[in-house]
Amino acid sequence: MKPFVYNSSASRVVFGAGSLKQLEEEISLLGAKRALVLSTPEQRASAEKVAALIGDRCAGIFDQAVMHVPIETAREARRHAEELNADCAVAIGGGSTTGLGKAIALESSLPILAIPTTYAGSEMTPIYGITEAGLKKTGRDPRVLPKTVIYDPELSVGLPVGLSVTSGINALAHAAEGLYAQDANPIMSLFAEEGIRALAEGLPQVVSNPQDIEARSKCLYGAWLCGAVLGNVGMALHHKLCHTLGGTYNLPHAETHTIVLPHALAYNAAAAPEAMQRIARALGTADAAQGVFDLAQSLGAPTALKTLGFSADELDRCAEIATQNAYANPRPIDRSSIRALLENAYHGTRPAATA
Repeated sequence: MKPFVYNSSASRVVFGAGSLKQLEEEISLLGAKRALVLSTPEQRASAEKVAALIGDRCAGIFDQAVMHVPIETAREARRHAEELNADCAVAIGGGSTTGLGKAIALESSLPILAIPTTYAGSEMTPIYGITEAGLKKTGRDPRVLPKTVIYDPELSVGLPVGLSVTSGINALAHAAEGLYAQDANPIMSLFAEEGIRALAEGLPQVVSNPQDIEARSKCLYGAWLCGAVLGNVGMALHHKLCHTLGGTYNLPHAETHTIVLPHALAYNAAAAPEAMQRIARALGTADAAQGVFDLAQSLGAPTALKTLGFSADELDRCAEIATQNAYANPRPIDRSSIRALLENAYHGTRPAATA
């Protein structure tokens, strides 16, 4: 066995149907008394439900979370938290809301309690991302890791099927890259393979019956494990491409991950054969890249960047940006190869077999 280093940065996790009822108790365990509730404008009703549940502990609601955390929104939320004298933040929603909570914690060290309603997995990582002047910058800081995460599958029942699928494949991407990350280790590899397996099993069941609590539970469980992988090992090419496409072109986060992942896997396949074998095994397929593409296609997810409104005229510029300050990756990065990868993703071409 190769030598490795494993650092644990675990949050407290409360998992199970109906676990939202434990929210007030969990806020107390944080030693907090005034919680600022965060959400997107679309999830205002969920934020109000949380506010009603915690009663006098609610300092207020900030419902302006948006994709990719624009720095202007982050600054406004921080000011709001200070004005209300909040001593914790409760983020209910997906990666956009959790990301806003992290942006607040980065400057104030305010403890975050996350209540995921999607499968993004951001709640399990100390990774933050803030977009300024059209560029998304990411970093790691232990202050932004939510102290407590409440996983209640009942809250994801209302998540539209299409978003459930892309959110789940977004989570799957965290685990896939974790298997060939520069600092991968056998503990996180176990998490990664199990997370991929749970999502590959749960997502088709959600598509068949969106009200299936057991299927929703499998997906949340898988997202938890995949998020933990991302939180403990580094990112590679796939995430760099998605950060470029999201931060610079404002493409939707989960859909972009879904489209790019098969092509990033195909790019890295020859340089990371063991990782590809584990991904394929978890998916129940012969080829990792094709397996992810086929899973997305079979579940009705988008498979081409052009369907998201991305212009072919931007392929050269995108490749240029994505190859600057590249993340560590098993296969060397060169602009022409990345340009070809992006073109395949633009058209939604099924990757060639890599076995």
